[in-house]
Amino acid sequence: MKKCVLLLCLTSLSAVAQTGFTASDWKNQLATEEVFTSLIDDTRFKIHLKELTKKPHVAGSKANNDVIDYIAKSMNNAGLAVKKYPYDIYMSKAPGESYLEIVQPKRQPLSMKEDIVEGDPFSEDEDLWKGWNAYSGSGEVTAEVVYANYGRKEDFEKLKEMGVDVRGKIVIARYGGNFRGYKAKFAEAAGAAGLIIYTDPIDSGYFKGLVYPEGPYYSESTIQRGSLLTEDFTGDPLTPYEPALPLDGDIKIKRKKPADAQLHSIPVTPIGYGAAKEILGQMNGDAVPSGWQGGLPFTYRLQGGSALKVFLKVEQPREFVRVHNVIGTVKGSVYPDEWIILGCHLDAWGFGATDPNSGTAMLLSLSETLGKLVNEGKGPKRSILIGHWDAEEHGVIGSAEWVEEMRDELNAKAVAYMNFDGGVSGKRFGASSSPSLKELVLASAKQVDYPYSDLSLYDQWRGAKEAPSIGNLGGGSDHIGFYMHVGVPSMSGGAGGTTVYHSNYDSFRYYERYVDPEFQMGPTIEKFAGIMSLRLANATLIPYDLNRYPNDLKMHFDRAEEKVRQLKSDFKGFEKTRQAIADLSAAAASATENLSNRVNDKGLSAVEIQFLNRQLIALEKSFIDQKGMYYGDWFKSIYASSDPFSGYASWILPGIEYELAIQRTKKLKEWDNRYAKAISDLAQKMRKMSAN
Repeated sequence: MKKCVLLLCLTSLSAVAQTGFTASDWKNQLATEEVFTSLIDDTRFKIHLKELTKKPHVAGSKANNDVIDYIAKSMNNAGLAVKKYPYDIYMSKAPGESYLEIVQPKRQPLSMKEDIVEGDPFSEDEDLWKGWNAYSGSGEVTAEVVYANYGRKEDFEKLKEMGVDVRGKIVIARYGGNFRGYKAKFAEAAGAAGLIIYTDPIDSGYFKGLVYPEGPYYSESTIQRGSLLTEDFTGDPLTPYEPALPLDGDIKIKRKKPADAQLHSIPVTPIGYGAAKEILGQMNGDAVPSGWQGGLPFTYRLQGGSALKVFLKVEQPREFVRVHNVIGTVKGSVYPDEWIILGCHLDAWGFGATDPNSGTAMLLSLSETLGKLVNEGKGPKRSILIGHWDAEEHGVIGSAEWVEEMRDELNAKAVAYMNFDGGVSGKRFGASSSPSLKELVLASAKQVDYPYSDLSLYDQWRGAKEAPSIGNLGGGSDHIGFYMHVGVPSMSGGAGGTTVYHSNYDSFRYYERYVDPEFQMGPTIEKFAGIMSLRLANATLIPYDLNRYPNDLKMHFDRAEEKVRQLKSDFKGFEKTRQAIADLSAAAASATENLSNRVNDKGLSAVEIQFLNRQLIALEKSFIDQKGMYYGDWFKSIYASSDPFSGYASWILPGIEYELAIQRTKKLKEWDNRYAKAISDLAQKMRKMSAN
């Protein structure tokens, strides 16, 4: 479908209007998309990426403030209205002092920083830091060692079952399986005195292929950095539910005392598998159970034994740090108070070429293209906001604070949030989404050529399957606040691949050698993001897929009931919810048909359009339950949440998933009532649209 012979594609598609458009408006939309695509400058992505990644830029650093200024200047030059949002966050600004060595049987200091690589000037940068985990506890310990596989909840339960005591020991665990903060949380709960985390070569290393600098995989010295923050909410640890506004500002926010925050107390540090090999290779305890063996060339052991002692020291200060979000706005010409929001965080653990700044560079190029589109007289009808979030790496903080600050406006105005964290970090496209946006994601992908074949982005994505697998949103990035706290329909996507995630090697050199040497995926993802944004922005009625709600809900409740019966064989099912879903299915079908007919008949007044769009924006809010989740009431959505035991996985119907996880059945009736109420509210909103 190269260059779609774009005109032919537009002609063939124009007969079938997308949801929310009249036939004539759909023709205009396709013409606008053609102009938008023609205005993309394929060179801008590379230029922006090179500039953004000149220096390591951890949140709160001077280099990160330089990145903020560059972003603001770029969007301002593109014609967007730019505003910075400052916050004072309580966090670890730098790694502080840390040290790791084997002290017995023979003293052996262990490396805590990547090797300098010949021919890679980025690896020599004097501002690169050693490996560290933000929000580590401070202290020092000399102790025996226990291996805990991935450090998951089930791994520590298995150790207990096998009679392996971790109390007073230093735990060593490999990355993967859960958020690193939960490894620390579970280790601390089990009584460990310290934690070492490494990436095993079976997960990313020589087991996968050539390692850096000869290939894209982790070398012996490559270290994954990252935050350990595991509060039962998202954002600044001292200001749950409220924005961490500047301490010297006019509005004073009540902050928790640091001592009252749920922060880790044990020292934690990451290392490469070369250093881990020195510890694991000297352990002499019981062989690990099936599935716990990694890729290093010896049998992994559960205990190090009394002959092996390791010294770990971390002194990591926490302080108030000024961070800034940067928002650029293209004001809508018809519906300026209806917002389509796109975002990616800007801070990085090092240079951040793939994560996050491939997404940042794409959004800056998109800003420039949208500015040109406005100059062509084809600006969006709804406002498009492009957000660059700070301090995401420390715990998805910047975006969460902005959501908390803008909560009322987002409730009233936000149509969708689209997240592109590391959005151009490879050549394989994928996306996850809330139900109402899934069809739009798929449709937008069909309109974009994939640069390395004759396929569309959609066809490359689906491969040999009938349709692509579009996932559900979990944790780990900036969609959390929008979707799970205030109920804004959201998606997260882009192009991914193998990276040296959160390491000092994630540089422009790595990107141009191993990620996308031709720099074609940046403009490709820009086209996708732009087309999806413009369809959301220009439709008369917001083009949500209403039928997807009952269809997805039925599927998820089918699965939930199967899981419950494994615990409670006589479970009769979620009877009230089942009836509510049936009612919703009828309401969604009726509303879809009614709205389509009214749009196509051009029978809608400005007042009716405003009313209907307000109702559409309110749909997702039906799943926002003020009581929230039992594992943290900041998480308000009862439809989707991040898994509170892994931090990353998507929990659909999280109220029920939590009951299953803790093997509790007595609250299932309560959840039947809560879900039935939410779904009935959603159905009522749809009926109201049909009746208007």
